[in-house]
Amino acid sequence: MKTNAARFLEGLGIAFEMREYEVDPEDVSAIAVAKKIGMPPEQVFKTLLTTDGKGEFVFAVIPGDAELDFKKLARAAGMRKAEMTPLKDVQPLTGYIRGGVTVFGAKKAYPIFVDETAILFDTISVSAGTRGAQLILSPDDYLKAAEAIGEPVATADLTKAVHAEGHA
Repeated sequence: MKTNAARFLEGLGIAFEMREYEVDPEDVSAIAVAKKIGMPPEQVFKTLLTTDGKGEFVFAVIPGDAELDFKKLARAAGMRKAEMTPLKDVQPLTGYIRGGVTVFGAKKAYPIFVDETAILFDTISVSAGTRGAQLILSPDDYLKAAEAIGEPVATADLTKAVHAEGHA
């Protein structure tokens, strides 16, 4: 399977592995995907399109087992507030459907904020731009490719702290 995201990486000469999996339309969570591709959920990053509610959009790329902290993202992105982009707007803005969003090959480029934990791993997994396929590559190559899009790219602490009692 060739996706726009895979073509984008190939065009930059970046090495990656494409890993395909069986899609369950009822569960497109990163945790389900991690099980299917045999990687820990903290290494399978989900790409979320967020907005300030006033027409500014940024991608937040966070571990599959984590929850986005909107305050931290807003601070990192220099926005007054951040929230999820309404699902109905994601495909028109990115060209991708939920469960298949990636920063590579999106219809329009937006600033990219990657959770700082990405750099702790030898490899991370991100959507290949379609449900049923993940790209596995080094965090350095991911960041290098993200920078090639031409929008600001930054790493920051973007996730909610999980308390010992298990409440986020």
